[in-house]
Amino acid sequence: MKDPRDIIKRPIITERTSDMMASMKYTFEVDLRASKTEIKQAVEQIFKVKVKKVNTLRMPAKPKRYGRYNGYTSEWKKAYVQLTDDSKPLEFFETV
Repeated sequence: MKDPRDIIKRPIITERTSDMMASMKYTFEVDLRASKTEIKQAVEQIFKVKVKKVNTLRMPAKPKRYGRYNGYTSEWKKAYVQLTDDSKPLEFFETV
């Protein structure tokens, strides 16, 4: 099994995701090859909580320009993780 910190890359903190935190839903950028079960196990191991549901989506590459040069941003994967009602909120997000 992979290291959990290789699966979960970083949290995504925006205005929309901070509103979702009230209903125990958290958003992470995850490894492109990670499955839902791997994401669930990684969040449970890192934060010591129980995960109820995981939804994932792939964010497509976008065209970008820098002067006369054209290119694309990288494709990445986003995971919405919902915790069970009896688990505690993630301490990482309490300062936001």
